[in-house]
Amino acid sequence: MKKILLSAALVAIAATASAQDRRPEYGPAVNVAGAKKIAAGIIAECAKNSWNVAVAVVDTHGFLVYFERMDNTQTASMDIAVGKARAAATYRRPTRVFMDVINKGGPATATLPGVFASPGGVPIMVDGKVTGAVGVSGVTGDQDEQCAKAGLGS
Repeated sequence: MKKILLSAALVAIAATASAQDRRPEYGPAVNVAGAKKIAAGIIAECAKNSWNVAVAVVDTHGFLVYFERMDNTQTASMDIAVGKARAAATYRRPTRVFMDVINKGGPATATLPGVFASPGGVPIMVDGKVTGAVGVSGVTGDQDEQCAKAGLGS
């Protein structure tokens, strides 16, 4: 009887943990026209604040669909923007989540492949499904994320 109760308890715990960790499904990948529209919104928000950034838009697999950088954006931001977008698409979550987990004492997260633990990578959601992601880099992580969300209409 104790084994049955223990087994039932473990199943319940596993089911609860699984339900809490559910990620949205993937939908049809963002196309070039949609990516350009999103990037234009991001660039507009950053220009309004006089922030020079690089913007990457990737599909559901993390492959680059569109890239743009503003004049005088630091060189490192090009790769960082793409990395943030890839991480947000492939892990189906904003890159801010990685920073938060690591800061709360979850250093193993930093060892996952392709993790960028800096805000500014945000999934593109359509009808509750991930259709790609954006990555912004050039200012602080919070400012990068502000621009990304503005481009997504959040």
